[in-house]
Amino acid sequence: MYSVGLNSRQYNYSTTDAFKSTSVKNVEHPNNVQHQTSLVSNPINNTIPFNPSFAASNLRTHLNSSEEKNKFNTVSALLDKSARKQMKELLKSGILLNSNSNDQSTVLDNLYKIAVEDRVKGLPAEVILKDTISILNDPYTITQQFGDIPKNMNQMLVDKYMDDNKMDKDKLIPIKLAELDINVEHSGTCVASSIEFNLAKKMPAEFARFVEGISSPKMSVDKTIKLSNLTDNALDSIWLLNAFEVPFKMDNFNNAHLTFAPDKNAIIRARMQVTNRDPNERSSVDVLMQSTLMQIGSQQTYDSLSDKRKGKFNQNDKGLIEFEKTFTESVVEDKNKVSVTYQTVDDNARLIGYETDFETMKHQISDALNMGENVIIGYTQVDANNEIINGHEITIVGQKYDKNGNLIFICNDTDDDIPNAVEYSAEYLLPKIHHAGLPQAVVKDDVKLVENWVEGLKSYNEMKKNKSNSNEVSPHKNAA
Repeated sequence: MYSVGLNSRQYNYSTTDAFKSTSVKNVEHPNNVQHQTSLVSNPINNTIPFNPSFAASNLRTHLNSSEEKNKFNTVSALLDKSARKQMKELLKSGILLNSNSNDQSTVLDNLYKIAVEDRVKGLPAEVILKDTISILNDPYTITQQFGDIPKNMNQMLVDKYMDDNKMDKDKLIPIKLAELDINVEHSGTCVASSIEFNLAKKMPAEFARFVEGISSPKMSVDKTIKLSNLTDNALDSIWLLNAFEVPFKMDNFNNAHLTFAPDKNAIIRARMQVTNRDPNERSSVDVLMQSTLMQIGSQQTYDSLSDKRKGKFNQNDKGLIEFEKTFTESVVEDKNKVSVTYQTVDDNARLIGYETDFETMKHQISDALNMGENVIIGYTQVDANNEIINGHEITIVGQKYDKNGNLIFICNDTDDDIPNAVEYSAEYLLPKIHHAGLPQAVVKDDVKLVENWVEGLKSYNEMKKNKSNSNEVSPHKNAA
């Protein structure tokens, strides 16, 4: 896990309206190059294999044993007509028998466990099955939209939130603040939902294994990772795991066994979505997955009631910063991810330039796509003074060229209310990209890599210093 471009400011990535405008003007960028910012945002047919998840030789599309047939029939018996049809599509596409999971279990194996083993109270097996099958059949339906709280539950959740945060229930202002906090209008889970999408799209068996574990009574899932996929030195990898407060144990200095779990209030949100889910809102599975991923990145401090977090690396209470996102992506996928920072941002959150040219950015992203990897990017939105006013994460899943030979990136955005892939011209998107998560092989010859734990320690020390400075009160101000 590495970081490139360490002189760039870590910016918080949560939610934005940056791509919701249909009218985009030319922008004068800090490097004095004028860029045409034509926006293409047309839903496309998401069944086209822009970036295929599996090699054809690895596909299995037929049930080969009586055991597999029994599992298939057992799961099917709990499904409605629509879900049974989707499950058959998963078999036909090779997804159902895919086994690219941490323990080599297939999607079918994990669906069967959901069907026959206990689920946590309030999450019926048939609902978890239907949600999981729906997502695997079409990962573009994953969303970060929280949904409204039923009126009959509002007071109970306000009381729960106030108890958790030791707020004074006898005063009006804390009560109103609690009501505002739990009625989440703009979610900060774009990083988590992008990683969730990528896991469902590229590693469906691992996605199903995660769902089985975090919806079970133990509400957790274990994963074995290679320490070398975090840093080159085992002790540095252990430092990272301890810093992020992920429960783990080790057999040796090569592998670590991690435990991932949603926060304690995720079950409340998940149960609400079982009975009160509206169109374009998160499913119960989305709730549990996004909470789990937010917990990993936020050092186990996320709260599903308010969509807020604490943590040692981030002064903001929403979303995740680049360093936290890279760690989460690395441990979830057990891959050596490089966080490449493209924008240079000063201490006042002003975009002042770029750390590489757009052609290099283009070929790095394209090379990753050609390797079969999706690329999760963080982009920024700036005002007229080039000050960053928003940050958001989306996933580039493929590319193509239009009739004029212009490169088009095919993307998924979990916050656009469009359950399909969308297209953005490279000319429009590249200037907005702050960072991208790329395989190490893509960038190792272009830049000098600095291990990400170094950036994490730097961020931690800077935050402590800033906090200390902010606590120092001038005696003249005190006198006034």
